[in-house]
Amino acid sequence: MPDDSEDLLIPPTHARSFSPTHTGAYTRTVTTPMDDLRHTRGGGPKRKKGGWVVVVSYVFDWVIIAVAAVIGYVLGAKTPNKRPFSLYDPTISFPFTEHETVPAWLAAVISVLAPIFFIAIISLIFVPGATVPRGTPKALIWKRKLWELHIGWLGLALSIASAWLLTNCMKNLYGKPRPDLLSRCQPDLANVAKYIVGGYSNSSMNGQLVSAQICTSTDKAKLDDGFRSYPSGHSSSAAAGLIYLSLFIASKFAITIPFLASGTNVDAASFSAFPSRTRHNTAMAAMGGPESYEMTSRGPAGSGSGRTYTGGSIGVAEQKRLARHTRAVAAVRRQAAAPPLYLLLICIIPWFASIFIASSRWFDFRHHGFDILFGYIIGLICAFFAFRYYHLPISQGAGWAWGPRSRDKAFWAGVGSYSYSTDHNVGEYYRAGDEEEALGPDSLDHGSVYGRHAVHRGNGTGLESNVGPDQPGITGRKPPSLDVDEREHVDTAYRGVHDNHGRHE
Repeated sequence: MPDDSEDLLIPPTHARSFSPTHTGAYTRTVTTPMDDLRHTRGGGPKRKKGGWVVVVSYVFDWVIIAVAAVIGYVLGAKTPNKRPFSLYDPTISFPFTEHETVPAWLAAVISVLAPIFFIAIISLIFVPGATVPRGTPKALIWKRKLWELHIGWLGLALSIASAWLLTNCMKNLYGKPRPDLLSRCQPDLANVAKYIVGGYSNSSMNGQLVSAQICTSTDKAKLDDGFRSYPSGHSSSAAAGLIYLSLFIASKFAITIPFLASGTNVDAASFSAFPSRTRHNTAMAAMGGPESYEMTSRGPAGSGSGRTYTGGSIGVAEQKRLARHTRAVAAVRRQAAAPPLYLLLICIIPWFASIFIASSRWFDFRHHGFDILFGYIIGLICAFFAFRYYHLPISQGAGWAWGPRSRDKAFWAGVGSYSYSTDHNVGEYYRAGDEEEALGPDSLDHGSVYGRHAVHRGNGTGLESNVGPDQPGITGRKPPSLDVDEREHVDTAYRGVHDNHGRHE
């Protein structure tokens, strides 16, 4: 089962240093405790056996959901309690609609089969997206596709099955008459007095309640269904399936209302039209320099025209400082943007479809207003719960589902465990990266987590990934480039090392 490549949590006790080689490049050395028993003598991670346990645990999830659906079906087929009613009650005197706007079979197609289809299309075509590093094996990509498909269907099944079970249990438990009950019942008006229940008996029927025995209809299924008004099954199923689909679409395509991430450092300058200029002016004034750095010459760097501020020309070092400053100072308005409106439309179409299905039960005289509303709330809660149970938050998860459980916590974690995604071994919690295990320890640029030295060959910037075209598993992967800050840091370290070396000589 796929997982992020950053799954292994590096132990806190490690050292990291940069040292120059004879070619002028840098070698990053990472050391880990010698007694870290997670690693084998060959330097790779110790591959734990028993991956089938995780598979069985998710199969067990499917079994529980299937059992819940069967229980809901069995309970829904039971004869409901039949609440006494008044023959003079106008709320149950509506005519019986022979042809429903959305019959049960069509509701099942729209609320269940349609989400199954669209989840499959999205998972198999759009996942894992454009963030896959170049050269990633196709087998690994399909592993992620199938995982997202599996979790998408599993969450959908949980949502629909839970709503189905709750609704069918409540329908027969409450036995509330539908708005068209009297049309189904065909009461025995000649012997009303025999069926009066509660209060005091009189033949005038001034507000007296009668039992369901007054009904003369021979269609038992039709009559029993007349006492299943609360809550609405169409509404709960439609909300459970279609709202879940809307959440799934919104998650995969990052369709959310623009927001500021929690913990964002925002000050007054961030709300300026040009916050980087505002903060730079403040910094320049504090250093006794000019308070404006409007450029009098906007020629490109290296063109000979130069770049100057009103206070004088700047050199390469100042340009680097300005680049770092501009990159670090981001305007609040640039922290988020509204998604394209057509994506929002696609996202809310399933939600609107669920509202239409629920509304049809009102004008078909199948449910009272509160029954429809309560059923819809059941489906809404089930959809949100099932989605968040298996998927990351829409605003923070970049469209991913949660990764698989760890092997040793597939069925039970015990007291004191904060997550089902970590393995417990040798007193430390770490995540066994399924993707890294599939590729092998030499295929990814994570030498530090395997307890071995990671040598990064020079590429002009001082560092280079040890993953190249000749590495197994990933081919053609470009080394990571350093930004201005990192280059300056490495350059400073390099000069310091050589200065010390010269002094020793």
